[in-house]
Amino acid sequence: MTETTPTKRWTRLEYGRLIEKGVFGPEDRIELLGGALVVREPQGGLHAMGIRLVEEARRGVFASARDGRGQLPVALDHDSEPEPDVSVVPGSFRDYPRSHPARAVLIVEVAESSLSLDRSAKGSLHARAGLAEYRIVNLVDHVLEVYRDPAADIGAPYGWRYTAAVTLRGGDVVTPLAAPHSPIPVVDLVP
Repeated sequence: MTETTPTKRWTRLEYGRLIEKGVFGPEDRIELLGGALVVREPQGGLHAMGIRLVEEARRGVFASARDGRGQLPVALDHDSEPEPDVSVVPGSFRDYPRSHPARAVLIVEVAESSLSLDRSAKGSLHARAGLAEYRIVNLVDHVLEVYRDPAADIGAPYGWRYTAAVTLRGGDVVTPLAAPHSPIPVVDLVP
C-alpha cells in the first residue's frame, strides 16, 4: 500500500454496526485506532503472563470504585476504540451495559511485536483523549515504560504526545496517579 492508496476511515459508530452484523467475530483480533482497523498482537505465553501480572497488581491497588478491564474496548473518541491489555475505568462493569467506558484512569499495554505501535500511535491517541497515565510493559527490554502529561504536538501521529516518559526496571517502584498511596514494585509487573 502506498500513501496514494485510497483507504476508508471508520468511525466507532460504523465499527459497532459491523460488529453487530457479525462481520467480525471473536477470532478477528482487531481494534479501531484513529479510524483504521488494526490487527492486534498475538498472545504468546510471555504476553499472557504480563497481562496477568498487571491484572493481579491492579486488583491490589484500585478500590471497588474502579473497574479493571482486560482486553475490553474503551471508547476514546469518535474514531478510536482500542482494546488495551488492561484498563482501569471509573465505576463498576455494571455501569456500562450498553456502551463502553469513554474514560480511563490508567491504560496498560503489554508489548512485544506491537511495541512501536503502542509507543507511537496508541500513545498519541491516549494523550489526545487526555489520559493522564499510560504504561507499556515492554517485553523486549523487560522494562516498564510510564507516560504522563499529555500535550498537543503537531508532529505526533494524532497531534498529541506525552511530555513525560520514564523507563523503570525491576528494582524500581511505580505509583499510579489514580492511587497515589499505592506503590507497586516493577518486578511485580514485568515478567
